[in-house]
Amino acid sequence: MSVQARVLIVDDEPQIRRVMKTSLAAHGYEVYEAKTGEEALVALRESLPDLILLDMNMPGMGGMAACRELRAVSDVAIIVLSVGAGSLEKTAALDAGADDYITKPFSVNELLARIRANLRRLPNQNEQSQPPFVADDLTVDFATRQVTARGHAVRLTPKEFELLQHLIANANKPVTHRKLLQTLWGPDYGEEVEYLRVFVSQLRKKIEADPAHPRYIVTEPWVGYRFAVPSKI
Repeated sequence: MSVQARVLIVDDEPQIRRVMKTSLAAHGYEVYEAKTGEEALVALRESLPDLILLDMNMPGMGGMAACRELRAVSDVAIIVLSVGAGSLEKTAALDAGADDYITKPFSVNELLARIRANLRRLPNQNEQSQPPFVADDLTVDFATRQVTARGHAVRLTPKEFELLQHLIANANKPVTHRKLLQTLWGPDYGEEVEYLRVFVSQLRKKIEADPAHPRYIVTEPWVGYRFAVPSKI
């Protein structure tokens, strides 16, 4: 069986780690383990995972702090695991750098689907065929995935870049929440509007001169978002 990807499980409960490791290994994933956020940072450097499953409720460095630390040094996909969280905790986890959120308990099929969704990327041919976007204060090169705003290089996470890429590909046209979610995460998504709010907010902070009054990423109330191309670029 070929290796699908490398997955790091970060959870302080041995039984949960054991169950997830067994299930993921059976589906071709190479699995690593960590009991704490501190161990996760070490494992990140040593095992170079493609995706991290991160429990929120751990002793020592909590899951939220661990998420921030991991995201500060890596663009690895991060799925947060937590028990019965509300929308505020989900939003906080996404704002800390998570790409997705699963509420415990969950089925193996749900876990596998979420992992596949967060390992997927938009087809490479889209990046190669899409011409660079160039404005007076924003440049996006899709072939190299490099972004420059107001003369400075901007570091985007993979999900942030793909969101920006899809909006630019549909410039001046409203793109619905559902369409964006299904394009970036897959067909099983569509109702997680809070995901988009967080990622759009992060993008605006990175590329807009005034995030409170965005020039590029415009909200279409009750519909979605639109990338507004300046009249003179």
